[in-house]
Amino acid sequence: MRTLDDVEVGGKRVLLRVDINSPVDPDTGAIADDTRMRLSLPTIRELADRGAALVLIAHQGDTLDYHNLRSLEPHAAHLASLLDRPVGFVDDVAGPEARRRIEALEGGEILLLDNLRYLTEEVSSFEKEVKLTPAEMTRTYLVRNLAPRFDLYVNDAFAAAHRAAPSMIAFQEVLPSAAGRLLQSEIDGLSAVVREPARPLVFLLGGLKVSDAFSMMERALERGLADRVLTMGVTGQIFLHASGVDLGAPSVRFMTDRGLDAFFPAASRILERFPGELRMPSDVAVVVDGERRELPVGDLPAGEAIVDVGHATVEEYAAEVAAAATVFVNGPAGVYEREPSAYGTRTLWQAVAAAPGYTVIGGGDTIASAGRFVDLDDIGFVSTAGGALVRYLSGVHLPLLEAMGIPQD
Repeated sequence: MRTLDDVEVGGKRVLLRVDINSPVDPDTGAIADDTRMRLSLPTIRELADRGAALVLIAHQGDTLDYHNLRSLEPHAAHLASLLDRPVGFVDDVAGPEARRRIEALEGGEILLLDNLRYLTEEVSSFEKEVKLTPAEMTRTYLVRNLAPRFDLYVNDAFAAAHRAAPSMIAFQEVLPSAAGRLLQSEIDGLSAVVREPARPLVFLLGGLKVSDAFSMMERALERGLADRVLTMGVTGQIFLHASGVDLGAPSVRFMTDRGLDAFFPAASRILERFPGELRMPSDVAVVVDGERRELPVGDLPAGEAIVDVGHATVEEYAAEVAAAATVFVNGPAGVYEREPSAYGTRTLWQAVAAAPGYTVIGGGDTIASAGRFVDLDDIGFVSTAGGALVRYLSGVHLPLLEAMGIPQD
């Protein structure tokens, strides 16, 4: 893997692809969690300190995440405050004004271009429908307008490593390229889970984005990567439903309204294939008149929506975490943003932070929920990635790593 140690950047124009896609407060538009930004700082600071004329490209939101598709101008201001140095911004991605600002940039200066996903060729629907090769992507608007203005391309965006977009895999075709410090640390940190993990290895999977959990767990169990999978959140509810438990109309409706019933057959298959390795919640919590109420799974259905796991489940899962040599966590245990339903997420994060084994977490909502209840410094490794992390742990090859020439087997 070619890194910043292998390249000279002083006096050169460097294009740096970062992933600073961040949760945004829907009411104020303010950045709600800046973890990805903070983890990107070492690469940004090093390149600028070494005299590079540094241009950052990044995205925020997508066609499938339209409420977060917005300008990166607040990101530039936030980065400037974190770096304690100016970060310029231009309301353009690869057009005439962006090109003018790039050409005027001096060594040590930093410029952030606007949201990559304002370009059709950078959105996920374009990637899925058009399916360009990296060589074909060199003719896209982004690459043919930006590449001639740079001496070096650096990628530090492991969180988007599963995306076959021009900004991720095409510049390597036409520019000398290197991995940034964050990409380097992601590969090193996750190797401890993928290659020769200390055993037993426990997966703790929850959250609302169940596609990540399901795309990972079956392959991880098939490959013998996970010794135990503990399910919680909506993921756990899907497994309970697949096992024949009547959760109650509100919880079932919540899943079917979001199309999550599509995962019921997969849950049944996993339960049949790996009955000894998979764990489901033994009790759950609902909120009645503002008060938390817990009930064993055997006492379901409930007249209210399930919002958390109960004390018995937390105790069982915390014991598994304490006994594990390696722990991977993706997703919270329930609706952690409100106190009546925060118990499971809070207590399990405390168990993970106190675990004696090597702990790894990843995903935007995962990091946000962990940061709410524990010091992230108490976690062995915090990955910026969600979908890319899931695929990496599942043994799926990532387009970015292929483009960078980084071994994946």
